[in-house]
Amino acid sequence: MKNGLYLVASPIGNLNDISARAVQVLKEADVIACEDSRVTKKLFSLLGISCTREFITYQNYNEEEQSPKLLDILESGKSIALISDAGSPLISDPGYKIVRRCREKGIYVTTVPGCCAVIAALQLSGLPTNRFMFAGFVPNKEKARIDFLSDLRNIPSTLVIYETAPRLLKTLSVINELFENREVAVARELTKMYEECLRGTAEELIAHYTDKAPKGEIVIMIAPPSENELEPEINVESLLKEKMKKMPLKSAVKEIVAGFGLNKNEVYELALRIKNEQ
Repeated sequence: MKNGLYLVASPIGNLNDISARAVQVLKEADVIACEDSRVTKKLFSLLGISCTREFITYQNYNEEEQSPKLLDILESGKSIALISDAGSPLISDPGYKIVRRCREKGIYVTTVPGCCAVIAALQLSGLPTNRFMFAGFVPNKEKARIDFLSDLRNIPSTLVIYETAPRLLKTLSVINELFENREVAVARELTKMYEECLRGTAEELIAHYTDKAPKGEIVIMIAPPSENELEPEINVESLLKEKMKKMPLKSAVKEIVAGFGLNKNEVYELALRIKNEQ
């Protein structure tokens, strides 16, 4: 086996989805870098793979600390398999930083592709798949959740986001407010016995999951906006110039921020620059 970094996709539910190549790499790699060694060792046990090699925990909280250690191992001529608890590494999981550093140092990096919840959910959704945007996990605090979804509102693509079952109804409620009557799909328990993908309006899905509490990991997809939903681009500088001819700077900033939901500090800084130039 060639020394280097191998990005190995693991099953997202059904053990049989792992590829023969992935199993071979996991058997031969000198070191296993993983999110949770307990989860990975359980997978190895089910696949009949030896757990006698070194397992290194590689997560968001210790990525900076562990990356130099992994680089030292790779530069010594060994191979590392990087594996997530489920699905494809780097997709809302740590890993891109070590890949960048390997590229910078000329270390061999390859991917062993396989399961990915984003793609599996899109395939089941019945929503347009020719263009989509994956935006990762929804923030858990209310204001951050609203801001996060507001930023996605005018993107002309199917949106894909991850959510947890306990917070699904809260997120669907925000989607119901921000995305009007767009189609929404919720996929959960992908590739497992109770796999489910429901499509409807956010209001319909709220009613369903209020009666039947969801379980498992959740992928939410939102249909692209129709042409009449898309808001025209705002020329903030022109608007400020016009309003500042008629009213004080602070009043102009306040009106534009309130009218278009823009960042107050950014608009204020722009207004000051315009005033200084004039």
